Amino acid sequence: MEELLAQLLSFIKGIWKYRWYAMVIAWAVLAIGLIRIYTLPNSYQTSARVYVDTQSILKPLLSNMTTIPNIDQQVSIMSRTLISRPNVERVVRMVDLDLKTNSVKSHDKLVDDLMKDIKITGTTNDDIYSISYISEDPAVVRNVVQSLLTIFVEGSYGDKKQDSVKAVRFIDEQIKDYEARLVAAENNLKEFKLKNGDTMTRPGGDFSTKVGEIQDALSQARLDLNEAVQARNSIKKQISGEEPSFGTEQEQAADVTANPEIDNRIAGLNKNLDALRLQYTEAHPDIVSAKRLIAQLEARKVEEAKTRKPTGEIGRKYTPMLQQLKVALSDAEARVASMQARVDEYSSRIARLRASSGAIPEIESEYSRLNRDYQINKTNYEKLVASREAAKLSGNLTSTTEMMSFRIIDPPILPTKPIGPNRPLLVSIAFVAALVAGLAAALLMSQIRPTFMTQAALREATGFPVLGSVSMNWTDKEIARRRRSMLAFGAAFAALILIYGGTMGKMLMGA
Repeated sequence: MEELLAQLLSFIKGIWKYRWYAMVIAWAVLAIGLIRIYTLPNSYQTSARVYVDTQSILKPLLSNMTTIPNIDQQVSIMSRTLISRPNVERVVRMVDLDLKTNSVKSHDKLVDDLMKDIKITGTTNDDIYSISYISEDPAVVRNVVQSLLTIFVEGSYGDKKQDSVKAVRFIDEQIKDYEARLVAAENNLKEFKLKNGDTMTRPGGDFSTKVGEIQDALSQARLDLNEAVQARNSIKKQISGEEPSFGTEQEQAADVTANPEIDNRIAGLNKNLDALRLQYTEAHPDIVSAKRLIAQLEARKVEEAKTRKPTGEIGRKYTPMLQQLKVALSDAEARVASMQARVDEYSSRIARLRASSGAIPEIESEYSRLNRDYQINKTNYEKLVASREAAKLSGNLTSTTEMMSFRIIDPPILPTKPIGPNRPLLVSIAFVAALVAGLAAALLMSQIRPTFMTQAALREATGFPVLGSVSMNWTDKEIARRRRSMLAFGAAFAALILIYGGTMGKMLMGA
């Protein structure tokens, strides 16, 4: 500890020996600092605050109809990318700062300085954003902030609108492609149905199911045919056992043009035909057979009317019961013919299906593939059409001012009072730097030109013992000179402090 104190005391004595060097260095540093501080240009700053209202009543109303753009994210991204090189270059052109540059290098430096000096702050929670800029020209400061505010507002509307237009254009191209695919798939499916309509099964069924259904229908038709044949044979037996009898004079006087037998048969066939039409089409075998029988009976009625005797001889040979039996026999014959035609039709269907049984699986597989391709193209086409309408609506929502509104809280103004540089702080730093520089210079001189201040320092430096020391006996003249030197040094130091204090007071009063 004693050695440390001795070393410190040695440094202080060395600095004191070269105190005038320290004072000169301190004055020089302070003078240079003050001149530099006074020549620094003033800095002006202005700022603008804008509130972005992203809460719109259109959001809940249109949420199920289209994709609502994320306005909060859109504004947040725009705020983070506002100080980008393209935007800053646009600001340079808007404020005419590019007229002050005469080379690419100076233009790039101007853009870099702007990007460094422009500040934008804000939070998405409050939706309040602040744009500020510092420069030496107050008019340029205000114009730069106003230009940035304009770009911020316009950019929030324009970018998403362009994205929506591009999306709609892309979806339109895809719709045309899928429309062509859909038409081709429909044509292929239609041609396949026309070509293989007879052998194709109904949706949800297969070949064996279809064959089983026709087989069941054939069995039922054969059963109905057997019943109809038995009923017809029974009527024939009744007719063969009926004896003819003669009628009355009124029956003999009946109109020769009337034919009750054929009329009743035609009436029965028409009744049966009406019932069949409720179940089948005109091309059904039963309906075709019934119509053919009716036409034959009509022709027969005409022929018999031509050859019938006017005296009514034929009518006297039959009793009313016999006439009814013959009418019933005609109905039974028609039913037998109808059932036979149905049996023949079902038999031919089964024969055709069995003949093409080898190709049925391949046909069903091809039909499933064509139908699958058609459904996929149709689904994608419908989705694309819906997406296009949603994209159009989304683009309109993005570009409308109803989705978000900008409110200028604090517009940029022309600053009249500079915000910098902070001259009082700089003067204090210059004063401290002057003192430190003076002390450092004196210490350096003491180390360059060392002097032994104590016997211990001499002994330690030389390694020899010190036998004694000679004291300095100051004369009155030297004492007076030393006193004047001390007063001059004190006055120089006091002047240094006074200059610092006066400069600080002037600056603080001017502020």
